[in-house]
Amino acid sequence: MQPSTSAAHGNWMNNSAGYQMLLVFLLSLNFGIVFFDRQALNVLMPQVQPELGLSQTQIGIIAGGLSFTWAIAAFFYGRLSDSLSKRKILLIMATIAFSLCSFLTGLATTFALLLGARLLMGAAEGGVMPISHAMVASEVDPKRRGLAQGVAQNLGSNLLGSFAAPVVLVAFAEAFGWREAFYLAGVPGIISAVIMWFLLKEPAPLPKPAGHEEQSMTIGQALKVRNMWVCVVVGVLMVAHFVTTWAFMPLYLVQTKGYDEITASWIMGSLGIAAALYAFLISGVSDYIGRKPVMVVLPFLSVVGPLAAMYFDGPATTLAAIFFVGWAVNGIFPIFMATIPSESFRPLHHATVLGLAMGACEILGGVFGPPIAGWLNDTFGVNSFLWMLLALALASGIAAMFLRETAPAALARRGLEAQVA
Repeated sequence: MQPSTSAAHGNWMNNSAGYQMLLVFLLSLNFGIVFFDRQALNVLMPQVQPELGLSQTQIGIIAGGLSFTWAIAAFFYGRLSDSLSKRKILLIMATIAFSLCSFLTGLATTFALLLGARLLMGAAEGGVMPISHAMVASEVDPKRRGLAQGVAQNLGSNLLGSFAAPVVLVAFAEAFGWREAFYLAGVPGIISAVIMWFLLKEPAPLPKPAGHEEQSMTIGQALKVRNMWVCVVVGVLMVAHFVTTWAFMPLYLVQTKGYDEITASWIMGSLGIAAALYAFLISGVSDYIGRKPVMVVLPFLSVVGPLAAMYFDGPATTLAAIFFVGWAVNGIFPIFMATIPSESFRPLHHATVLGLAMGACEILGGVFGPPIAGWLNDTFGVNSFLWMLLALALASGIAAMFLRETAPAALARRGLEAQVA
């Protein structure tokens, strides 16, 4: 372990405040388009499922399959971008690839073809987040890292993926068909790739610190750091919570709760508005009060969502408001996926450890969560996935209690200095 210094956190001192804001905005927009494509199938499932005759288990397998290839790609691209120092071009290539996969999804006519298209999409999308967070970690002032990474991951992804996707795509599919909605979803990524090509610069390679001949880091070495394995455990639980919610909640609201598809899309859209606001609020608050308090409290708060889905039978607006409160937990995602890992390791290993954090979350939580939930639904009834969400939330809050604080401001108030591996 060694103490971190502000200069050791990357090349941010060479960037103007204006460029740092532009970088975060474009990365947030691009990741929003990623989630717009990823969420498209979830929100369109009430139309896709009857036509293709999918079971609850098959719905879970499709969601889990995308998470699997996403996880593999996240770690592969993270290590590749660390070794090549070509983060911009890799990000643009991944963006173009996942956009093309959206068109393939619209062409699917069977479960196997649909699964194949989503596997390819996960492989393309998986590299976007670790590369984006590594760019933020090296190019943005560390004093604003928590807020910047929260905005980069949560703002665009939730405004576009969790709000615009259900509202826009469901309405578009009602008018023109669900296949056409997937063709529409593939267009924004191409535009984003062109914009990033012209407006973003390739981050300068990070200098290798003197006295460290061995620069590579293995998974085993990373997991010896307490914050790394705690972030992985919390991440596995919370990603399973997130992916399972989006895989089954739209269908549950329509087929079990009896809402029409447009109303259900607005209820789900409330999650997007909530998470977009919490991207600022939770990440910003964690810069001041610390990462650990929000990581512990918010998973416990999130239980109100599944409980309301099961037991609340009032107006849709009230249910949306309850979902809005419970979804504050989405604000911790960039903290355990990016902020704490990047504050716990040297910049040279950022993309690698971020790829590990995100990849492990996806491959264990995203891959296994939805199929297990689907099997539980098929075996014990359609409420089963909601009980699973409750268990995941409670376990996440307990696991987060083992974190060591990393927020610079919180440590400074205690007279402590950050330690990095």
